[in-house]
Amino acid sequence: MSEYILEIENLTKDFPGVRALDNVNLKVKQGEIHSLCGENGAGKSTLMSVISGVYPKGDYNGKVLYKGKETNYKSVKDSEKEGLAIVHQELALSPYLSIYENIFLGHMQMSPDGKRPYPLAAFGVINWDFFRKESKIYLDRVGLKESPDTIVSKMSVGKQQLVEIARSLSKKVELLILDEPTSSLNDDESEHLLNLIREFKRDGMTIIMISHKLNEVLKVADSVTVLRDGKSIATYDVKKDGLTEDMIIKDMVGRNLTHRFPERKSQPGETVLEVKNWTVYHPDFHAIKVVDNVSFHLRKGEILAFCGPMGAGRTELMMSIFGKSYGSRSEGEVYVNGKKVNLKSSRKAMDAGLGYISEDRKNLGLILIQDIKTNITNSSLQKISRAGVVDKQKEINVAEKYRKDLSIRTPSVNQLSKNLSGGNQQKVVVSRSLMIDPDIFIVDEPTRGIDVGAKTEIYDILNDMAASGKSVIMVSSEMPEALGMADRIYVMNEGKIKGELGKDEATQEKIMRMALLD
Repeated sequence: MSEYILEIENLTKDFPGVRALDNVNLKVKQGEIHSLCGENGAGKSTLMSVISGVYPKGDYNGKVLYKGKETNYKSVKDSEKEGLAIVHQELALSPYLSIYENIFLGHMQMSPDGKRPYPLAAFGVINWDFFRKESKIYLDRVGLKESPDTIVSKMSVGKQQLVEIARSLSKKVELLILDEPTSSLNDDESEHLLNLIREFKRDGMTIIMISHKLNEVLKVADSVTVLRDGKSIATYDVKKDGLTEDMIIKDMVGRNLTHRFPERKSQPGETVLEVKNWTVYHPDFHAIKVVDNVSFHLRKGEILAFCGPMGAGRTELMMSIFGKSYGSRSEGEVYVNGKKVNLKSSRKAMDAGLGYISEDRKNLGLILIQDIKTNITNSSLQKISRAGVVDKQKEINVAEKYRKDLSIRTPSVNQLSKNLSGGNQQKVVVSRSLMIDPDIFIVDEPTRGIDVGAKTEIYDILNDMAASGKSVIMVSSEMPEALGMADRIYVMNEGKIKGELGKDEATQEKIMRMALLD
């Protein structure tokens, strides 16, 4: 029997106008952790979709061999029956169902080994008590202490990720594919998940992990394959080849990337935004304060970062300031350029000179079924209209300018946004905000789930905005990012600002200590 559980031979996959995979070759050993790295648009997720049956046999050229046999999957169901499961970057849970319902959704009639039917009651009525108890086996395996009856939407993203993995385990997975598993997690949640991946390996499972967090890749992976522009560039044995982050980056972007964070070009000036005694209440549980008596200020030409653990209240704070986009009940005062304002809607916030990029680009940042040009211009239609009618040629010209300026990888601005990679989708969101031309730019997790090269481009955009006299508030769960970009850092936890650090005094240790200690 071959030592390789998965072999990819000369795989090519085309979309209209785009070759996503170009003669890719890959071998994954039984029982190893194999990481796949590459820029957004390099073809990583497409490759995993081919392997798992999202794209059926006949939709691509080349061979996929799993456990020594060429696959002929017509759907994901076929690959799951053979012990191959994928957890996508965008979680696919049903938010209003319980944990145990999500774990067994879609495979309630037959056990994962196919040898015994699950005990459905007479007339096909589901035996919920059995599934509730059975789910505990998998929840214990991933270290999730929540009751199986917990509704998924009431859980943090990190815990939802564990439910996804528990669902894969319930299908008796042998090859587990994880697409950006820690992109939405804080440091503690990420460490727990990485430890879990190591445990799975010790139990004999094979893991393929797609990740842009190169420090995590080098921490857990046995082998690393780099893709660039749809081609497989190189495969490394992490220990034997002495693999480093710089080696991976060079293969990813095709050049040395010496400076990940741009040199700051501006000195902060006078205060342009001041928030005083700001309190925000939970939209469902009205007595709970998600932001508790927060006060802060932002200066002209400044990049200001907000750090803290998941659930600290950072996103709720920013959304509530930007036109009360979070909940409906908030208290406190907001001043823009010294003038008290009532930002009671998103339009009012934009009219006051604020722009906002959500951390959730799929659901809140983009209209995925619309094309790129529409997504870029739909918040600034007055700039491309005459007598209330959109000038279509002007719309195309504006979109083409941003496509070129931000290096959005697409054959056309008429391409649907859902067909872009995560990094290019983020650039479309940024383009729309740049077209609004805000004086105060709020960006929530601006580089989540995007590659090193695209991150550098986003950093340059933010730095250039500050240099031109704009002001930037950046919410970031990546502390190196905050330390590399910000002039000042506010540390939040439990809805409160725990402290403030200047650029010269800030360190990861100080941020963590400030966040976690009273």
